Amino acid sequence: MAQEITSETTRLGFVGLGNLGKPMVRALQRDGWSIAVHDRDPARASELEGIRVVDGPAQLADCGVIALAVPDDDAVSEILGELVPLLAAGSVVLIHSTILPGTAKRLAQQAERAGLGLLDVPVSGGAERALTGSLTVMAGGRADVLERVRPVLDSVAGEVIHAGPAGAGAAVKLANQLMMFAALAGVQEALELAGAYDVPERMVLDAVSTSTGESWITRNWGFFDDVAAAYDSAGTPVRDRPWSKDLWDIVAAARDRALPLPVAGLLAQHLAGKVEDHAHKGAGS
Repeated sequence: MAQEITSETTRLGFVGLGNLGKPMVRALQRDGWSIAVHDRDPARASELEGIRVVDGPAQLADCGVIALAVPDDDAVSEILGELVPLLAAGSVVLIHSTILPGTAKRLAQQAERAGLGLLDVPVSGGAERALTGSLTVMAGGRADVLERVRPVLDSVAGEVIHAGPAGAGAAVKLANQLMMFAALAGVQEALELAGAYDVPERMVLDAVSTSTGESWITRNWGFFDDVAAAYDSAGTPVRDRPWSKDLWDIVAAARDRALPLPVAGLLAQHLAGKVEDHAHKGAGS
């Protein structure tokens, strides 16, 4: 029988201390979890106190739960290729990264053959909600594995949604991203239209706050400017930022199912440039 996962009995390993990873680690630490972390940029761990920092993923093999918040499918696969043979049977891997549903399924099958649990558990909500432990978690994988690690997820999440089997969490996250970025593109064009007639952004946003054009995007206008600034500070390439990387993942996931998504294709071609231009003009401030 697998050991119960609690903050008293289980050490956590966390790989990836980026925009979401570092505040998630802080939330876990606040809830009393013993954590060891790794990031390819050692400087990212410099502000974390009371946490063991390791030089590579292999040094996390003594952890009962491993969480990954790394950029993409390749990074996730590379880390797990190194770690899976080293982990004790019954250990659980949590993939918080936004990856393709097919990748999540493949990795879950590999983990199960090794006697491990693996869940695709991408998150949504941004860095502030990560720090307060109130993210939304979209979980794909076995229900019994999810219940075992629920104490860990409850430390970072305000809501945990079991979307279905392996890959389902990844699919729901991509669906969320497509809805969000489609709305973002619409708001950007709407503000450009009003601006062409000398109407300031804030005037339009105030007007739609009680109108049918209101949305999460309009309520949180400036969110992506702030995220872009954080990525700039961290040196994250534009191609690895969600408004680029996630949209191309959506197109790839659709192609895998021979599904035409013309809106996603259009957004993948042009939205990243629009987001970066707006952020660097400081128009959201």
